[in-house]
Amino acid sequence: MSVPETLPTTRLETEWERVIVLAQCLQRARQNQDVPEDLLKQLERLQQQVAETRHPNGPWGALHVDQLNTLELDILACAVAPEAEPRVGWLFQDLQPGAPQPYPTPALLQDLLALRNDAAGELHAALSEDAVLRGEHLIRIEDEGVYQPIRPASGITSRLLGRPAAVNAPRGALRVRGRAGWDDLVLPRERTRMLREWLLWVRHRDRVVEEWGGGFTGGPVALFSGPSGTGKTFAAVVLATELGWPLYRVDIGKLVSKYIGETEKNLNRLFDAAHGQPMVLQFDEADSLFSKRGEVKEARDRYANMEVSHLLARIEEHCGPCILTTNLRDHLDQAFTRRFHMVVDFPRPDSAARTRLWERLLPPRAPREPDLRADFLGPAVNLTGGGMRNAALHSAYLAAGDGKPIGRQHVALAVWRELSKDGRELSLSDLGPLAAFLPEGVRGRAIDPGR
Repeated sequence: MSVPETLPTTRLETEWERVIVLAQCLQRARQNQDVPEDLLKQLERLQQQVAETRHPNGPWGALHVDQLNTLELDILACAVAPEAEPRVGWLFQDLQPGAPQPYPTPALLQDLLALRNDAAGELHAALSEDAVLRGEHLIRIEDEGVYQPIRPASGITSRLLGRPAAVNAPRGALRVRGRAGWDDLVLPRERTRMLREWLLWVRHRDRVVEEWGGGFTGGPVALFSGPSGTGKTFAAVVLATELGWPLYRVDIGKLVSKYIGETEKNLNRLFDAAHGQPMVLQFDEADSLFSKRGEVKEARDRYANMEVSHLLARIEEHCGPCILTTNLRDHLDQAFTRRFHMVVDFPRPDSAARTRLWERLLPPRAPREPDLRADFLGPAVNLTGGGMRNAALHSAYLAAGDGKPIGRQHVALAVWRELSKDGRELSLSDLGPLAAFLPEGVRGRAIDPGR
């Protein structure tokens, strides 16, 4: 029978009503009560309506997944129903005494769908890690077992119901606040062009993969390499701002566990929550996270290498932008670098770039002495962007404390404090032309190479 093309494609109420009636029938069966005839007739009617709407142009088409079979759609309907219709959640908890959550378990599904023992194998096959429901990230199960809850994957319910997607921080990731645009980014033109090209992988995935038949590669994944303070994280903020998506920095310390197998589970939770969601993931210090896999000398080494391999595989299949930053590109495992779609090197800023940075980093509404010009500060000291940001703010606080406009003496002292963070002995030559403006008490403790 052909289905009218005008059939609504967003209404799934009959699915939830069917799940409710199935749960009510199961409640009575467990209490050794007869199921009323009117309830059975209602179930029969709902079964027919559900069958008529399960077609490629129907409500489930919003998932853009190749046609699912009847059992897979039943599982998905039962997993989504508690979020779409709260009554289902209460019924499921009544049917699973002591369960701390409203989602169905495989054990409940077997009873709810009245599956005989010979059909139970099909149920567990449909719930396996390699089956379409989990392979296409439609559902998530945190552990194996018949009493583990089956939840809809992140964003599935919103997509089906046409609700705005609620983007929550994945476990083990922290939100990076702030917005920035291309005009705020001070990089060589070719590097900026590479960043814009990387955005094309995000914005035009559907056209290249779906319409043009290009191979799906996951990601896109970018590696940002360069010395500390050269703008790697700031560039990630610019990219996230351009996409209109939140940026999350992955706290690997919350994911790595000393217990064997727990790290993999934590990584799975992270990527399952982020898969296909409008967010950008950033992994800092990739050289320490994904360094070259070492020689296996003891059991722990073997498991550490397995954790790295698992992480590489998850990033490769993750559907969403990932940015990795490193100060030591040469320390990365070559098996991992092959997974990058773009590698962008962030150089230390040259004199012209430093001039532009000083102009932008000094507080724009702060008063300045007339001789404090960016074209003087830029060539003076070879700082990174991060160092200039710190020095610019410190000089503003020094000026505020003096009750004066920001002057060369304030910037000189602020730059001196910034250079001192390395713990090395400094000489006046490190300040260049700014050395002449360093306060006398500080100058006396500096090494004067001219003596």
